[in-house]
Amino acid sequence: MIGTVFRSDDVPAGDRFDYWRELVGRTRSSEIISDHAADFWAQQRLMELGPVTVSQMSFLPTRYHRTPKMVRQSDPELYHLTLLTDGGLALDHAGRASTFVSRDLHLADSSQPYDVRSADDREGCVVRGMAVDFPKALLPLPPYRVRELLSRELPGREGIGALLAEFLVGLERQADILQPSDAPRLGTVVLDLLSAWFAQLLETEAALSPETRSRATAERVQAFIRQNLHDPELTPPVIAAAHHISVSYLHRIFQQQSHGETVAAWIRRRRLESAHRDLASPALRGTPIHLVAARWGYPRASDFTRAFRAAYGISPKDYRQQALSGRE
Repeated sequence: MIGTVFRSDDVPAGDRFDYWRELVGRTRSSEIISDHAADFWAQQRLMELGPVTVSQMSFLPTRYHRTPKMVRQSDPELYHLTLLTDGGLALDHAGRASTFVSRDLHLADSSQPYDVRSADDREGCVVRGMAVDFPKALLPLPPYRVRELLSRELPGREGIGALLAEFLVGLERQADILQPSDAPRLGTVVLDLLSAWFAQLLETEAALSPETRSRATAERVQAFIRQNLHDPELTPPVIAAAHHISVSYLHRIFQQQSHGETVAAWIRRRRLESAHRDLASPALRGTPIHLVAARWGYPRASDFTRAFRAAYGISPKDYRQQALSGRE
């Protein structure tokens, strides 16, 4: 497991809001005020991924006000990225007043005052989201350009922004099975996706290092493959064309980021893992094996059986019988 979990229900009612202010203040120092302080509710999972901190946060309507005095007294030199997954927020920052709803992302700078508050103060209107805090010095882009992104609604529904949002949500979902040794590499992935996304938004990709560009491209390619495993025509030329890169470059970056595994081998492994999971699912007990195979890119049942046996040492039929008999 990675990360530590806070649940307000585990703290005496009179201490919950003070405890929450202390927790949030570790990464986002601000004056924290809530009309619900007397009976506060919040949850947080805090994951330290090297120099990057990722948090899943849920809380009753609250205001977080970072004043000019607080900036002068202490500035950790951090960027704060927030992905809303439920509820709404209003933000005054960097000369802009903005509102955000579910699936919106926005960026703030600890070196400037901000005032962020729940858009709906009614009791029961919980705000949920993912927070990313990272040193400004680690972003390989000119600070004067990054300022253009502050307090703006950043697109998180398509492209690299969507990939980043899905990665952050996936981190929280998988936190219980991830290992502490995974944390530094996961932090690197978050930084690479952030850097590539911001550079794209600012049209400054030339400022990124070749390593960051290649890692971000590999992440996009793998996400594309996962979304298209059902397509039997998913081949390296098709993948390369979809990303406007050459087949040779695709193979090179893929092997660098996949520890030497080829594109075709990675596709085959993902397809078989997915079919392996479906065959063991009681909910899909009545689905014929050839339809499971076709769902994961194997239109010929004989090809699927051969590949499945080579990977797992057992036929799909025998594996399903064994897996489901153990659940009866």
